[in-house]
Amino acid sequence: MANVNLQGSIVVLSLYDIAEEIKLSDLPPLIGGTRISSAFKHPAPEHVRFERPPVMEPLAPLSLATGERFEATLQYYDYGVVSLLLRFAFSGTWDELKQLAGSWISGTTFDDLCRNTIREELQRISAALVKPYSDWLSEDYYVIHLHSVAGITTGAELLQQYGNEISQIVRGDVTPLAVQERAEVLQGCMSYYQNDLIVAGWNAAFLFDTPAGAEPTIRLLEYANSQLLQFRHYDDMLTRELERVYDFVESRKGLLYGWRMRSGAAGLRTMLLDVSELTERTSNALKFVGDMFFARVYKLCAVKIGVTNYQALVQEKLRTADELYDFMIEQFHQSRGFLLEFIVVLILMIELFFLFHGKPA
Repeated sequence: MANVNLQGSIVVLSLYDIAEEIKLSDLPPLIGGTRISSAFKHPAPEHVRFERPPVMEPLAPLSLATGERFEATLQYYDYGVVSLLLRFAFSGTWDELKQLAGSWISGTTFDDLCRNTIREELQRISAALVKPYSDWLSEDYYVIHLHSVAGITTGAELLQQYGNEISQIVRGDVTPLAVQERAEVLQGCMSYYQNDLIVAGWNAAFLFDTPAGAEPTIRLLEYANSQLLQFRHYDDMLTRELERVYDFVESRKGLLYGWRMRSGAAGLRTMLLDVSELTERTSNALKFVGDMFFARVYKLCAVKIGVTNYQALVQEKLRTADELYDFMIEQFHQSRGFLLEFIVVLILMIELFFLFHGKPA
């Protein structure tokens, strides 16, 4: 084909929050999966690792109705997230890449294919799921990876010559962006060597790297999106619980209102402990010890994708819930104190009655 000057792939990440937990140790006998390698590309000691490495399961290739064929891989995270990774080999021009990326990123091309694939595969691993959900939260993310661009050898050259095209691809837009928007998109870029580049956006990222060098970054983007999915789940849980507690507190009916605060506070405290434990497990699933580049890449991706914002929302709601718990316990103690005082006064009145009227015959 004339004017073929780009070589690479388009990676589609579809993630689903399917259960409270997936028992990874139970998966290999069910799927024949293996744990992913924690190796990262830099010559420094390997200090980037998963605390509980997710289990990977290769699938048979999948195809769209329009004929595009994808390599497919499933990845299972212990905190209940499943990720389907689809990889499409691309060879073509910038215009073709912009059209394809724009169509896929801004459309719903993969919704049915990915969800149906996940449902079929999960039938085999139901024994490894802890408290599976009937409704799934989902996240989609796209990685446009080029390992060869004609006439380009460095990331700086690529940005200088094709910054407009890269910004459109990351935004999933076929129309040229305004200067300010282009600058905003290209702010989210990083390089380690001269011949690599990542530009991260909220729903897509552009990578210029060798196939081996790009793989860890793709997995890091996948992990960041799995975190986003979990924090969205925790945010929903806390929102529902806080609404329930607000309704309970505002009811304020009956003499035993304060006394009933104890049971309500106990339920809230249980939720607080559960969510705090889950958020800690999610936040600490991947460790960066000494590999500062990938720590910075993760921070960039987390900010651009929205992980940081949702994590802050969850922490704020946890603080609000903790304050509500303290208020409810205080109300309970006040009611208990009032009841004890009432009993003491009642006993004193009875004693005074018998003192002045004498004991009955």
